[in-house]
Amino acid sequence: MIRSILFFAIYLPLTGVCIAIAITVSLFSTPDRVHAVAIFWGKTGLKLAGARVVAKGLEHIPQGQPVIFMANHQSNFDIQTLYAGLPVQFRWLAKKELFDVPGFGLAMKRAGYIPVDRGNRKKSIQSMAIAADKIRQGTSVIVFPEGTRSPDGRLLPFKKGGFMLALQSGAPIIPVAISGSRDLMPKHSLRICGGTVQIRFFPPIDTSTLTSDDRDQLVDTVFTQISSAVAVENRPNES
Repeated sequence: MIRSILFFAIYLPLTGVCIAIAITVSLFSTPDRVHAVAIFWGKTGLKLAGARVVAKGLEHIPQGQPVIFMANHQSNFDIQTLYAGLPVQFRWLAKKELFDVPGFGLAMKRAGYIPVDRGNRKKSIQSMAIAADKIRQGTSVIVFPEGTRSPDGRLLPFKKGGFMLALQSGAPIIPVAISGSRDLMPKHSLRICGGTVQIRFFPPIDTSTLTSDDRDQLVDTVFTQISSAVAVENRPNES
């Protein structure tokens, strides 16, 4: 409980400060610099929570080539975990509602993050076209294909938007399995616990020769790879 109180007492004001810094930096610098402020925010949050990140499979991340990272979503700390564990520049593909939050939304826009309007099919298609164009220009993005956090760590069904984005842009998909973040802050809980979070990056899946007819198979492939790693965490202890 003491850790939780100290975390929120420090981290919430720090978040406000980082938002202000990010917006200020955006006025005279590049989105990469704004993203760097977010990385600092994420890493600091993990330290305050008493957490450390162990990344495996970093050799699978290609250098100088944009990719689409697809990660499972267990906890609010998944975002900080990816900030800390990914050694390359990337942008978030996030629901539009987050961009409507005062201050926070403006910082996200200044960092070049991409809003998706899930409630409007036409606007969603438009946002995917914008994202695909950014990827073709060299920007890597992160997608949570579940769309929301899992309440128990088991994978939820994957939404198809991120996979259509991959097919549209021709960028490879790197499946990402996050294990342990749920223990730092479970869904519907404000309790903060220390611990180790592991990120596993799988080899990239080439989409350059695939078509929309391959979408469902692509979904199954990514789901199976991530699920195989997450299932280890959810496996009950043997007596």
